Amino acid sequence: MARGLDLDLVEVADKANPPVCRIMDYGKYRYEAAQKAKESRRKSTNVVVKEMKYRPKIGHGDFDTKTKKVEKFLGEGHKVKVTIMFRGREMQHPELGRRILDDVADKVSEVGRVETFPKQDGRNMTMVLAPDKKAQAAAVKRRDEEEAEASAEATGASPPDGSEAPGVVSVPPTAGNGAAAAPVAPVGAQVTEESA
Repeated sequence: MARGLDLDLVEVADKANPPVCRIMDYGKYRYEAAQKAKESRRKSTNVVVKEMKYRPKIGHGDFDTKTKKVEKFLGEGHKVKVTIMFRGREMQHPELGRRILDDVADKVSEVGRVETFPKQDGRNMTMVLAPDKKAQAAAVKRRDEEEAEASAEATGASPPDGSEAPGVVSVPPTAGNGAAAAPVAPVGAQVTEESA
């Protein structure tokens, strides 16, 4: 029957009693199975855990640099394991390491959240941060609003508090001859003969 239809007889379930067979185009079946496997591999996300190591006596500049790198990793969608490495007497003051980990978590709160809270592990204290899509979206929205507000101020629109726009200088009239002083144009504006 399969030969008459120019198809293949394929055993589907060999463990069943009786074995189950299906008439199909086996080449087409293998091709579709390969396509499904390829699609599922493409959709799966490859989560990489990056690690950033800090010391309890880290300086402000180094702290800022490493924390910016952590923020970049979280922005790319990676998890980040933050490790505080203790040496010698530093082991007697785990609160210093805890404070650094809390500072890192505060600094990256716009792009990530704490997945595993700080815990002591021998000479190291570790914490795992994961990217937070909701916090990232909120941060982007807030940044866009700030940029829109800044561009509105730059175009010369008066701020809502009633103060004058930046770049405009008010000059009181001169008292000498009783004539009013010429109005002063905003910084960067072209002055024509009519306005002068």
